[in-house]
Amino acid sequence: MNAELGPDLTSDPLGWAHPPWTRAEAQAIHDLPFNDLLFRAQTIHRENFDPNRVQLSRLLSIKTGGCPEDCGYCSQSSHHQSGLKASKLMEVQRVIAEARKARDAGATRYCMGAAWRSPKERDMDAVIAMVEGVKALGMETCMTLGMLDLGQAQRLKQAGLDYYNHNIDTSERYYSEIISTRTFAERLDTLANVRDSGIKVCCGGIVGMGEEKADRIDMLVTLANLPGPPDSVPINMLIPIEGTPLGEAEPIEPIEFVRTIALARIMMPKSHVRLSAGRTAMSDEMQALCFFAGANSIFVGDTLLTAENPGVDKDSVLFRRLGIKAMEREAQ
Repeated sequence: MNAELGPDLTSDPLGWAHPPWTRAEAQAIHDLPFNDLLFRAQTIHRENFDPNRVQLSRLLSIKTGGCPEDCGYCSQSSHHQSGLKASKLMEVQRVIAEARKARDAGATRYCMGAAWRSPKERDMDAVIAMVEGVKALGMETCMTLGMLDLGQAQRLKQAGLDYYNHNIDTSERYYSEIISTRTFAERLDTLANVRDSGIKVCCGGIVGMGEEKADRIDMLVTLANLPGPPDSVPINMLIPIEGTPLGEAEPIEPIEFVRTIALARIMMPKSHVRLSAGRTAMSDEMQALCFFAGANSIFVGDTLLTAENPGVDKDSVLFRRLGIKAMEREAQ
């Protein structure tokens, strides 16, 4: 390996022959000349995916606000004065009806999120029914409910849950600057329970929270060095929300964001890398660079939990301009 260039693609076409990754290796790739970095990321992307197909997911907040965690970026935390009112858990049939609309609009994966520290036993039957109902529509199912113990994860697997989202958010070093009510280790424990139950892991983070470049690299090193890299890696660009501690955070520089996407693709070549929150602040050109860098999944719809998201019409126009098509739903 050339220390300046990282893994040699001529002998390792997937860039995946030598886990665990070190920060030095990852940073050497991250810091390549931009064109070299994108070429490497696109080469690896084409080895594993159709470069002109993007997977579409829809995200629904099934229980909004009132969360006891103090995540500095989140409008749903009860610790912050964001003006968001807490709601009760949605009715099962309403969730299934919304999922049907999403499927008919082209989404192949349906993600459901609840603002909980962890699900309570009294809510598990309804959550299980949601998974079963969405699964019956022929869609992939994903949930994010906070921390899970192994028993809860096993129940969700039995119901047919395909993916569980639980982000590590940032590096272990910077984590305590963002959250104090849940430890980094507790997040890894939940990921282990999800993995041990047989559910696919969806795990990524947020950039633009005041972290350093090294933190973004360390976050990806942690993800790539999990016992199995996440099947889905959402990379969120912070949406500063008034009333939260990060409400006035300076945005990440666009080229640096694209570098993060490219590094995620190179380090986790077989994962879906999702361009998640923050797309409303991205130009079409920035999104196009992200797709070229290896992003191949997005959330569609007007909202992501409580934040704005580009509408379906805007995404359709961008896809036509770029010659991108939605991934087709796999037979169930």
